[in-house]
Amino acid sequence: MEEFNVEKELDSFRNLLKNKQYAGLRGKAQDMNDADLAAVMEAMEDEDMLKMFRLFPKELAADVFALLDVESQQYIITSLSEKEAGAIIDNLYADDAADLLEEMPANVVKKLLSNARPETRNDINHLLQYPDDSAGSVMTVEFVDLMENMTVKEAIERIRDIGMDSETVNICYVLNAKRFLLGTVALRYLVINDSDKLIGDIMHEDVVSCNTSTDQEEVAHIFQKYDFEALPVVDKENRMVGIITVDDVLDIMERETTEDFERMSAIIPSDKPYLKTGVIETWKKRFPWLLLLMISATFTGKIITGFESALSKYIVLSSYIPMLMDTGGNSGAQASTEVVRALSLGQIEFHDMLKIVWKEMRVGVMCGITLSVACFAKAMIIDHVPLTIAITVCLTVVCAVFVAKIIASTLALLVSKAKLDPAVVASPMLTTIIDAISLLVYFSIATAILQL
Repeated sequence: MEEFNVEKELDSFRNLLKNKQYAGLRGKAQDMNDADLAAVMEAMEDEDMLKMFRLFPKELAADVFALLDVESQQYIITSLSEKEAGAIIDNLYADDAADLLEEMPANVVKKLLSNARPETRNDINHLLQYPDDSAGSVMTVEFVDLMENMTVKEAIERIRDIGMDSETVNICYVLNAKRFLLGTVALRYLVINDSDKLIGDIMHEDVVSCNTSTDQEEVAHIFQKYDFEALPVVDKENRMVGIITVDDVLDIMERETTEDFERMSAIIPSDKPYLKTGVIETWKKRFPWLLLLMISATFTGKIITGFESALSKYIVLSSYIPMLMDTGGNSGAQASTEVVRALSLGQIEFHDMLKIVWKEMRVGVMCGITLSVACFAKAMIIDHVPLTIAITVCLTVVCAVFVAKIIASTLALLVSKAKLDPAVVASPMLTTIIDAISLLVYFSIATAILQL
């Protein structure tokens, strides 16, 4: 299979547009994978992208539109006539349409919805009422629902009627008259069973579902645990209102991972891609944390100033400060990163704190002793410092690593318990805290051993 080349396809479509070979362009687009076609369009200039989009058949236009980035979607939808835009909204799945409209100005949303079908408006408004990051905000309301008293033949007929407008037909959901979720039935069971069998006799009754208020991260954990293709979503009364499919979960996982990385790097999270984020917006994301870290770093300066007289007696002590601060900070970052990751994957919870702290204590002692042996050898063989100085530095290494791992792991669990994102404590803020503690430990040990 030949590897897809965006630049090559981009040149091909540009030539077709330039030579006004619109029939050939439309045919080429229909033969391509929707995701590849979206990638080509995003690489185009805005005017060419819009011109090409107008040439697509209605269904292809809606499928490709759903795969474009937000900026391209907004440009296209605001450039189309109200009637054309309404047709695009009508042909999108409700969850994709809701995601788009959340990013649009209120006056544009009003115009788009006014030109959409009434049932489309109802579905979108229904999804927009749910809080961000909840299962309800990412679910789709297009799914195949069956009744338990239907026969297999009747169920297949219903799939033929509504299947094209449903997100998936692989799994069908069995509801009663009040829309309570009774079970599921896979399409393959409908195909292999006799046409007169009742759905209630072949359905799978042990159904895992989530609530509309369930957090998106918890939804991702459910998919990971059960290896689902789709997950039913029910409301507070246990009535089924939608489904979440695996492609939605992949988007959730990508957003959550990106958000964690940004927070761990002391950056305010953003939904926009890097090159689509303006300079001013990037500055706003970065400077608050930088300012806070700069101010907090002055505390380490205060600690060093407080021991200025001690440093004047043993100048060599100051040469080890960067190494000790980095070692403590890196040790804390290691522990924090692993605990935060385990929390996000649902591998540990707050009630595991004692086990986690006990583990980190032992790891801290082992790492600290190993590092201190290496540090002692360097201090005596390469640096040629007095024995008391070498002992002071090595004891500090053990204590700093030990304390850093306990603080980092405990802080991540406490933040998680407070219903905040634990990734925040894996940021440079944690390193700043541990730097200050490492200095205090260093000078306390130096004072005790060297009688400063």
